[in-house]
This record gives sequence, C-alpha cells and structure tokens, in this order.
Amino acid sequence: MRIRQQSLGDRNIIGKRVEQRRKAIKLKQKELLDQLKVRGVDLNSSGLSKLEGQLRRVTDYELVAIADALGVSVNWLLGIDD
Repeated sequence: MRIRQQSLGDRNIIGKRVEQRRKAIKLKQKELLDQLKVRGVDLNSSGLSKLEGQLRRVTDYELVAIADALGVSVNWLLGIDD
C-alpha cells in the first residue's frame, strides 16, 4: 500500500472518509471507479486520487454515487453520522 505523499487539501470534506471506507472494505481504486461508472459517474484514477486527497471538488451526483458504491450514507461521508 502506498502512503500519501501530499498533505490533504481543502477542496472537499469527504475524501478522507472515501479512502477510509474503500480500504476498510478492501476495494481497490479501480474497482471503485468501475462501480462509479455503472452509476453514471465517469471518473479516472487521477480524479479519484485527487478526490481522496481532498484536492478536487465533488459534485452532488458524485457524492450520491460514491455513498451508494461504498455502502454508506451521504451523511456518513459528510461526517454528520458516525
């Protein structure tokens, strides 16, 4: 497993939780990207890395699809629910 080289950005608040959940369910980035594509979100590996690193913004469509693909609520991703 690679360790993040850059510090987290400030462009979104869900990136850290996306990465945390993805790793907890042992899902590779490529597998998450495939699941997002099925849900209508066309994101590449660079975009997902930037999202997880909080270096890019997240659209509402992406937020809903990511929550669904990871089996969590939007509120959990936003840090509202634990």
